[in-house]
Amino acid sequence: MRLGARGRPAGRGRGLLDLGADAPLRRTPRLARGRDGGGGPQLPARPGRAAGRGVVSTGAPAESRGRSAHGYLLTQVFGDPATAELVSPSHTVRLWVDVEKALAEAEAEVGLVEPEDAAVIASLGDGAKLDQASLWEHTRTVGYPILPLVRMLAAQLPDGPAGRLHFGATTQDVMDTALALQLKGVLDRLDDLLVQFGQEIAGLVAAHRDTVMAARTHGQQAVPTTFGAVLSGLLAEIGRHRARLADARPRIALVSLNGAGGTSAAIGEAAGRVRAALAGRLGLGVPSAVWHAARDGVAEVGWLCAAVSSTAARFATDVINLSRNEIGELAEGSGEVHYGASSTMPQKANPIRSEVVVGMSLLAGAVAAVLPRAMVVPHERAAGEWQAEWQAVPQLAELAAGALLNAVAVARSLTVDVDRMRHNAWMDGGFLMAEAFMMGLAGPMGREDAHDLVTAAVRRGRHRRETLVEALRSLIPTEQADRLEELVARLRPETYLGDAPTLCDRVLQEWKASVDRDREQRDERSAPWKN
Repeated sequence: MRLGARGRPAGRGRGLLDLGADAPLRRTPRLARGRDGGGGPQLPARPGRAAGRGVVSTGAPAESRGRSAHGYLLTQVFGDPATAELVSPSHTVRLWVDVEKALAEAEAEVGLVEPEDAAVIASLGDGAKLDQASLWEHTRTVGYPILPLVRMLAAQLPDGPAGRLHFGATTQDVMDTALALQLKGVLDRLDDLLVQFGQEIAGLVAAHRDTVMAARTHGQQAVPTTFGAVLSGLLAEIGRHRARLADARPRIALVSLNGAGGTSAAIGEAAGRVRAALAGRLGLGVPSAVWHAARDGVAEVGWLCAAVSSTAARFATDVINLSRNEIGELAEGSGEVHYGASSTMPQKANPIRSEVVVGMSLLAGAVAAVLPRAMVVPHERAAGEWQAEWQAVPQLAELAAGALLNAVAVARSLTVDVDRMRHNAWMDGGFLMAEAFMMGLAGPMGREDAHDLVTAAVRRGRHRRETLVEALRSLIPTEQADRLEELVARLRPETYLGDAPTLCDRVLQEWKASVDRDREQRDERSAPWKN
């Protein structure tokens, strides 16, 4: 656990609204009290207005005031910088401001707000110079960030435009619309990383289409296969994840503008037109129903983050296991002198990136478990469930992207020891070929009798340290001896691969077709807010 300057657990400095336990509570001078002269902290007044109407920005750098400059060790060191920026507090605030500005323009488009007022609102900055320390402090009082944010923005506007800011919207409208933009960007980034991961795996599948190795089931050698065939299943899985991301995108990239109770009564009969105009400006879709309390889209994205992390971890786990000294078929590493080094054992070259992927996947699965519970929202607005998303969703995005980023690095630097794979296929006295001999003898003997014979030969061979062929020659019925010698002459691991090589060809063809088909669409998926 990392401790802050005051000895308390330190905040992370990332997330939709991740304040951090060590964020200083900068006290803004109280400029006014409530009518009774008491009460809690009051929102400072903007010059020329009644106290409590606005919050003055000091112009201090957003990330330097009241925010932790460090994240959790795992994602801070091994995370994906692009995703970290997407879900950072500063970027989140910019998105809230973008939504407020786009809302004013959309309302002007349908005649609800004067175009001149909307133009002034749209001229607001991107929120980078807002005093975010003050924003977070007042969020602790209000419970949500949009009321103090709107006051801070209104403090920069003349009276007319200030009165049309946040017109007819509610806090969750702004935050959910910004979340939709954020998750659209996250899905795009995950897709980019999946393509990179898939391309590396595709290269390995092609290069090792015919590289013979032992397939392992329950941790033990089973039958011969090829390294390309082993990875072909992973490549197909990566392709399915890309399809899932594409399917999920329109279900989460939706505008939210339905007002306090989901009826849009504050905007009135123009609500549908405003909603469509806002969606068009932000590059989002228009939902058919209110999603304030319907969080299935958010939960789906969370599940996808956990799922892609698990796929990356499945690859990383194989790398870890196959890089054991006694197996030695794979090794990760960049060639740097101290890559994976131990502080005390000079011989060590630990699979560090693979370990990072596994760790991120474990965390992603645990964090994702929060979101199905967060779907159980009472009535028309969450009562604590929504706040769980503020923490879980950014973490899931960073963990998924980090797992994929490091999996790409592992695949790119992977060393495959082809000779060791071939050696290991024969290391157990040829018992890897037990099924092959059983099926070869099943024709004349029947499958059950052949199974019993080969099982007895395996037991004898292991007990007496004989090879499978030696044991079979001792046990084979005389009338089947010639058939056994025929099998001995032609059976080798490379002759008992089934359709492993053609499986590689088929999966590679499907992968290439999907990448070619989607490349143009991926290039066109940049939303206006990303430019």
